[in-house]
Amino acid sequence: MTNDEQLALYRAMVLIRRCEEQLAKSHQRGLVHGACHTYVGQEAIAVGVCAHLRRDDVVFSTHRGHGHALAKGVPPVQLIAELYGRASGCSHGRGGSMHLFSPEVGMMGTSGIVGPCILQAAGAGYSFALLTTDNVAGAFFGDGAVNNAAFHEGLNLAAIWKLPVLFVCENNQFATEVPFAYAAGNPSVASRGAAYGIPGIELDGNDVLAIRAAAGEAVARARRGDGPTLFECKTYRTRPHAEGMGDYTYRTREDVERWKTKCPIERLRAALAEPQAAEEIDEEVRREVEAAHTEAETSSWPDASTAANHIYAAPRRLPEPPAPGERVITYSQATLEALGAEMAANPGIFVLGEGIGVRGGNFKTTAGLYDKFGAQRLRDTPIAERGFVGLGCGAAMTGTRPVIDFMFADFVLDGVGEIVNQIAKMQYMSSGRLKMPILLRGCIGIGHSAATHHSGNYAPMYAHFPGLRVVVPSTPYDAKGLLHHALRCDDPVMFLEPRELLTLKGAVPEAAYEIPFGKAAIVRGGTAATIVALGTMVPKALEVAGALAREGVSVEVIDPRTVAPLDVDTIGTSVTKTGRLLIADEGFALYGIGAEIAAQVADRYFDELDAPIKRLNGLHTPTPYSPPLEAAVVPDTAALSKAIRDLLAE
Repeated sequence: MTNDEQLALYRAMVLIRRCEEQLAKSHQRGLVHGACHTYVGQEAIAVGVCAHLRRDDVVFSTHRGHGHALAKGVPPVQLIAELYGRASGCSHGRGGSMHLFSPEVGMMGTSGIVGPCILQAAGAGYSFALLTTDNVAGAFFGDGAVNNAAFHEGLNLAAIWKLPVLFVCENNQFATEVPFAYAAGNPSVASRGAAYGIPGIELDGNDVLAIRAAAGEAVARARRGDGPTLFECKTYRTRPHAEGMGDYTYRTREDVERWKTKCPIERLRAALAEPQAAEEIDEEVRREVEAAHTEAETSSWPDASTAANHIYAAPRRLPEPPAPGERVITYSQATLEALGAEMAANPGIFVLGEGIGVRGGNFKTTAGLYDKFGAQRLRDTPIAERGFVGLGCGAAMTGTRPVIDFMFADFVLDGVGEIVNQIAKMQYMSSGRLKMPILLRGCIGIGHSAATHHSGNYAPMYAHFPGLRVVVPSTPYDAKGLLHHALRCDDPVMFLEPRELLTLKGAVPEAAYEIPFGKAAIVRGGTAATIVALGTMVPKALEVAGALAREGVSVEVIDPRTVAPLDVDTIGTSVTKTGRLLIADEGFALYGIGAEIAAQVADRYFDELDAPIKRLNGLHTPTPYSPPLEAAVVPDTAALSKAIRDLLAE
């Protein structure tokens, strides 16, 4: 290694240390408005690893990510301004200490949740493999993460698919305040690499030269397609878990002082051939950090009017979808047709799921596509929902478009944290610089004696969270058009398919077309009352409306098609005409979609109502197995007919 290279490592570590010391002072002054997790004592790891990463390589990090951001190239002024909550911060004031984004330099985000960075780095590795680039993804995480499911699932997925990822465990010996020696049945993180069939290397986390040398080999290994490597860098944080927290209830002052004598900066400084050059660097960095602090402190606050910007991607203007025509196919055939067409048009689309490869999916959602597109784009997964959902998040952040096929919507609950805390928030936290073009699809609904773990209706839960599009198609025509749109938009889409409708037949055009989100369908016109029906209740509502029409009673039926966004305007226009509203949903009444529709209609169209709004829902109970019990918890056409007749009588 040349002297200049050693001095570059020294400068990078000193820059991190001085920034962290400034931020600790600023936290005491109240300039840092939330948590502040410093990287003091661990500088050698970020600097040694990032020395081998190009600007277009990517890094995913943890809540203690200041050092990673600086080592990857985030300017100090942007880091400091972010912790001060200013508009010029690297996340434009949206993130603070734990949520640092700078995709321009390959800093893809830090997370206040333990573990997602491991999965996201694997997803970036999948993107690079699919796009045939030689880029590398790095994940930095603490020792606490290695006892998390994300560690197991992420390393296993990266191993079986030989993804170009470097997993870096910064073992500073405490997960917040829990000693690693207590929390780990196997206290050697490096040895765990063997369990996944990948190299596991233990390193002195305070020796930047050793880390740089090992990282060079691991990065080269990843670039040539030989797969991931796991590092365990043994180190120690010499400041508290977060500034302002008590530090000596779980460790001693003596331990902290002893580790300070192992300072990675002083260790390298002692080995430098030119000590005078180090002094010059010290002074240069001091001035740089002081200037960054002054500029950050005097920079502007974010405009409060932008607080809700970047939740969703900008919408595209779409042509009107075509008429259904005369060709009749099933619901599942319609979605398969859309997926196949989009995969042919976009080589960045790939599908992850259990049995979606050669087998074609439990519900034939990918039948025949494996033969057309191959194993890399139709990828069978282990039973690891959190793992492949989180991997999909990282892939969507780095240039590809994953489709996560989770079969039954109940199954993906193991990955709901990745959906809600990562996927839904990524565009917002990155101030729109990262898009999230990911489609998550699976079956919902009661039937076939599937019992309680294969029958859930989860649209209300996901619709509650900003950043997600939630789609519940009820016809083959809608399913195809909505799936085409989902695979062309830049938002994350929960595509929830009622299982009992998969064999439903209907007219569907052969050519591709898009149906926009947030546009309800008036599936039957009427004047006496409005039924808003969701999913499996749509064909039942049409049956009831048809029976009433033969009696001379005209009922309008509206299908929202998407529950996030929700087209209240179309519903309100109908209520203005009919004066009566019944909302029919197989899902629970409590805290459900019907409650939201009722509240919005009452708020905006109260004077148009001639009777109270009514709701018809399934029973608020887990789903039973026995056919008579199952039938008792789902509204049938008789219950729907009674509900609308009662409403008409008011």
